[in-house]
Amino acid sequence: MHDLTGFQRDLLYTIAGLDEPHGLAIKDELENYYEKEIHHGRLYPNLDTLVDKGLVEKGQRDRRTNFYTLTRRGDREIEARREWESQYIDLSVEA
Repeated sequence: MHDLTGFQRDLLYTIAGLDEPHGLAIKDELENYYEKEIHHGRLYPNLDTLVDKGLVEKGQRDRRTNFYTLTRRGDREIEARREWESQYIDLSVEA
């Protein structure tokens, strides 16, 4: 996961948190998070990169709609990232 951009990591986490989301559902989630519009020209090439890296699988719901799911490798990468982050962030400490 070290070679992903922050946006690609956010895509990965969003896909992990939704049940086989389609592109527009992912787009909506990220627009809510970023509080700005995510253009298709940014979204879909980055989703394709995650597919090419073997972190995400792309399926077809119908002729116009694709859905995305994490691969086992994608799950492992998220888990490894969480373990790495936990070295630096103690979530049990109250603010």
